[in-house]
Amino acid sequence: MPDPGSISRLDKLRALEEWLDWQLRQTRNRVRELEVQERQEQQRRERARAELSWKLQPQRSGGPALLHRGGCAAYTAQMGFINREEAIIAMNEPDIEPCPVCTPQTGLG
Repeated sequence: MPDPGSISRLDKLRALEEWLDWQLRQTRNRVRELEVQERQEQQRRERARAELSWKLQPQRSGGPALLHRGGCAAYTAQMGFINREEAIIAMNEPDIEPCPVCTPQTGLG
């Protein structure tokens, strides 16, 4: 006969189950937080990479092609980045002009 002051095995297992459920919720919340932080860090790295790059906007309706800084809001394409050496070459082409908004030539020295 069990001691009246003791906790039954079933009650112990229920308490353990509640604690494990709490632990699982805490872990899932932390995973979600870390996923958000990881996405934000990836976006920061991509922005930093863009700021250190340049991009070419193709010629449109008779106007010249434009060279932009990688993070220029006037031309939002997020692909086709070029490095500094390629940007210098582009600036020396007669049919490519610098963007008047981001003035990419200032970063080319």
